[in-house]
Order: sequence, then structure tokens, then C-alpha cells
Amino acid sequence: MEFLDTHQHLIYRDHLRYGWTAGIPALAQGDFTLEDYAALTVGQGITGTLFMEAGVDDADYQAEARFIAGKIGGALLGQIASCRPEVDAGFDAWLEECDALGVKGFRRILHVMPDDLSRTETFRRNLRKIGTRGLPFDLCVLARQHGLALELLRACDNQIFVLDHCGVPDIAGGTFAPWAASLRALAAHPNLYCKLSGITAYCAPGQGEAADLAPWVAHVLECFGPKRMVWGSDWPVANLGAGLPKWLDQSRALLAPLSPDEAAGITEQTARRVYGL
Repeated sequence: MEFLDTHQHLIYRDHLRYGWTAGIPALAQGDFTLEDYAALTVGQGITGTLFMEAGVDDADYQAEARFIAGKIGGALLGQIASCRPEVDAGFDAWLEECDALGVKGFRRILHVMPDDLSRTETFRRNLRKIGTRGLPFDLCVLARQHGLALELLRACDNQIFVLDHCGVPDIAGGTFAPWAASLRALAAHPNLYCKLSGITAYCAPGQGEAADLAPWVAHVLECFGPKRMVWGSDWPVANLGAGLPKWLDQSRALLAPLSPDEAAGITEQTARRVYGL
């Protein structure tokens, strides 16, 4: 299988600030660069990547997109930039600037923000502007916030959404049924795609093998089907779980029962369509 990675984080501490990493030993020190990623994935069938905004400190989110724009080329095909739809001031100007920065989509991380942030008409009106431009918006929500995601899907039906990390299932806690039910409700909306990424980080110690992940991935496949799924590494956050090389092996094992065309849809082809690559 070949993979187009739609969720490649990069960390360059000399240029940007990442306050959220301070309490996470595996991520708190050092850089995680394009060169590091390339060395880690050599020979692994990575056909290209999309940088996913890395949750930099608020003051740096535009600087991050400008910095990454200078690195686009070769395997790095573009970026998913951070935005602030909850604020009108400067939002239109940011969208305009992003046209020249290789931006293929946007994200506002919601799982660390107050639930009401996405419920304002300002947020939804600005999200519709992204939809008008034909660009997707990545949804990063906890399983308990699936209702918020459902509200956004209904309010912004012109917007293509991508649900990050399979909707953040609580694999460690074994809380399958509520996540499964709300994921099915989300999948009923055809403007939502699901990203197979990040789930090993939600496993308990001793979990995280392909067999542990299989029931959760099977449900995602049942809900969305191969034509509405994309793949991502979530590197270097993946280091909190199985790590990237093992996640690639697990992905191949989990998708092996599919036909080659179905697997290729998830690992590469759908991403090219959704992100306009």
C-alpha cells in the first residue's frame, strides 16, 4: 500500500512556540522536522504529505502557516492551516492570504476549547466562507463533543468536513457503544469524511495492537465506507501511541481485507480529491 499522509505535524522550536507540549515528555523537547519524518518513513510507501497545523500558541498561528509555506515542495504537497472562525476581525484577510501559502484546508482545534465556541453564528458564518472556497475543514472533537460536530454539519451544509482521529474513541476505557452510535449519526451527513489517524494514542498500556484496534476501525469502515475515509500519521503525536513505523504496519494489516482499490481510496485517492491535490 502507498500512503498520502494528511496529518503530518512538524515542530520547529526556533521559529514557533508550542506551549501545549510542555507537559508531554515525548514531545516537550527538540524539533520534529521534515528531515526527521523522511528518515523515519524511507521505503514505507509515503507518496506525499500534508502538514497539519500543530497547535502553536495563539500569537503564532499565522506565522506557522507562513513558515511552512516556505517548505512546501517535493513530498510536502501543501498544508492545513489554523484559523479563528470565532472572530470576524481579520478572518477574510487571513483566507485571502492563505491562497498564496499552499493551504489545502483549515482547522480550529475544538477539543481543547469551550463547547460553545462553535455554536456562535460568527463561527458558522465564517466556516461557510471556507466552504464557499471549496476547502475542507478538519474537525478535531472528543467523542463527547460529537453533538457539537453534528450541529456544525447541519449549520454548514456547504462545507466539506474531515473528522480527525476517527472521532477520538476511548479505546483505553472500552467505551465503544456511545462513540459508535454518535459516529453513525455523524456519518449520515454526506459532507463529512473520516480520518483514520491517531487512534493508538487513545489505547491503554498493553493495548494498541492491530487486533485491539480492529473492532473500532471496522465500525468506521461500516459507517463511512472506503470512499469517505482518508489516512493520516498524526506524527509526532503518534509517538504517544504505537509510533509511526508501527502505525503504518498496523494500517496495512487493518486494511488488508479490503480490495486493492478500496484500500487505495483510503490511503491516497480520497485525500487527493478532498484536499484538491
